[in-house]
Amino acid sequence: MPRQARLDAPGVLHHIMVRGIERKHIFRTNTDREDFLARLSTLLPETQTACYAWALIPNHAHFLLRSGPSGIAALMRKLLTGFAVSFNHRHRRHGQLFQNRYKSVVCEADVYLKELVRYIHLNPIRAHLVSNLSELNRFPYSGHSALVGARHYPWQDTEYVLRLFGAQKMKARSTYLSYAADGLTQGRREDLVGGGLMRSYGGWAEAKQSGVRPRIKGDERILGSSDFVLKLLHEADERFERRYALRARGYTLDHLAERICVHAGLKKNDLLSPSRQKAIVEARSIFSYLATRELGVTVTRIAGLCRQTPSAISYAVARGKGLVEKKEHKGLIRDVLGEP
Repeated sequence: MPRQARLDAPGVLHHIMVRGIERKHIFRTNTDREDFLARLSTLLPETQTACYAWALIPNHAHFLLRSGPSGIAALMRKLLTGFAVSFNHRHRRHGQLFQNRYKSVVCEADVYLKELVRYIHLNPIRAHLVSNLSELNRFPYSGHSALVGARHYPWQDTEYVLRLFGAQKMKARSTYLSYAADGLTQGRREDLVGGGLMRSYGGWAEAKQSGVRPRIKGDERILGSSDFVLKLLHEADERFERRYALRARGYTLDHLAERICVHAGLKKNDLLSPSRQKAIVEARSIFSYLATRELGVTVTRIAGLCRQTPSAISYAVARGKGLVEKKEHKGLIRDVLGEP
């Protein structure tokens, strides 16, 4: 059966699961764990990805991430490839380290964010790496210790999570600890690793027409209510259809760059230069945003074209989104992409 395409877009909440091949360890030593965390500390800010929860278990890992402007795929590719090369060199081994692709479940934040933070952070107890909540408070390889104030990871967004439990930090930590304690008896939660609307009705279109609403077994890429699942799949279909339509009409990356230059009154060499002139920076930002959003081009490829770092292009994508949405740029999509 062919693998389904990933659901990925800026600002989406993902429950990421990574497992070792044949259930073998991907973290043998603390050096391995520190190497992995060091890579996260660089890549998360670089890609503007928010991390709300994480746990490193010897043969697998969990993360709760909100994707940045370029989505989640580029981050995970760099993280896992770089770590695998380093791990193999360090342990004098060869071959694949991870089991297939990482699993990414897009989650409905309002409904599941708190549940997932707790579920992910209690993994070390379920895996018998620590015996109780008191030991987990000091465990260095789970984001739980940062939420309770025992450790600090600059790349972990504890402020956002704690605000879900209260306005005052000390009170929020106490409430979070009580919430975590309530989850100790829950064990493994199959309902938190994917599955949305039932697909036994002949596909999403049939299910939508039938008006069915149960959240039983469905698309393993999505965790959320039926309405959330349908909305997300509808948006994903539109996005992919749009990209194919643009490509069919000849909208390559070069063509997009040329249209941006016409719109901005610039030369192509200026657009793809590292110049900091305001007009060029704005045009390059719009180009970066439309290239990633409309054509699905990676930040890394754009960075190479513009002689910039991927981090700089990630910021450019976010800036370009804001520019496109401004009133003075309302006609940009029509002018550049030929929209009616």
